[in-house]
Amino acid sequence: MGEPDAQSDLVDTYTDELPDDLDAAGYVGQYKFPDNSRRRIPAAIYLVLGGASLIAGLAIDGIRLNEGVAVAGGLLGAFGLYGMASGWRMAITERDALVAAQGAVGFPAGHASAQQVWRGIRSRPTWRVLVYSIEEPPRRRGLVLVDAINGSVVEYLVEDNPADDLGYHESEAS
Repeated sequence: MGEPDAQSDLVDTYTDELPDDLDAAGYVGQYKFPDNSRRRIPAAIYLVLGGASLIAGLAIDGIRLNEGVAVAGGLLGAFGLYGMASGWRMAITERDALVAAQGAVGFPAGHASAQQVWRGIRSRPTWRVLVYSIEEPPRRRGLVLVDAINGSVVEYLVEDNPADDLGYHESEAS
């Protein structure tokens, strides 16, 4: 039909792939969840930029700077203060949260997973842990919220696994 165009050659030559340091498929070892206190770094930048904008907007009067720069500086500063207030340092790891969750549910844990979530207006980090009992298939399950700052159990719910209602477990009467 004709010669291939340059765009199709480009598509054949380049493919989209993750860099090696971001490819989780080849990673072996324990994953370290990033600490929530990293929020303080951009918060400090917002505070500095907000303060400079606020001062410049109020001190320099002219065509190039007006009250809008001061308002923007105030908003940046407010957001920076919120970032500082919500930059909690996490003392409890995912593993610690799994141990606390097993103690709260009252049964030996089999499969379990933890996810970091945030509570309240100051975004307090909390581990949400889903725990299944050790039987195969599991007979009980629990959902536990563990505070990532002090390790206390915030709340928990334990129930029979609904798979029992669907007849997936053998009857104990037989």
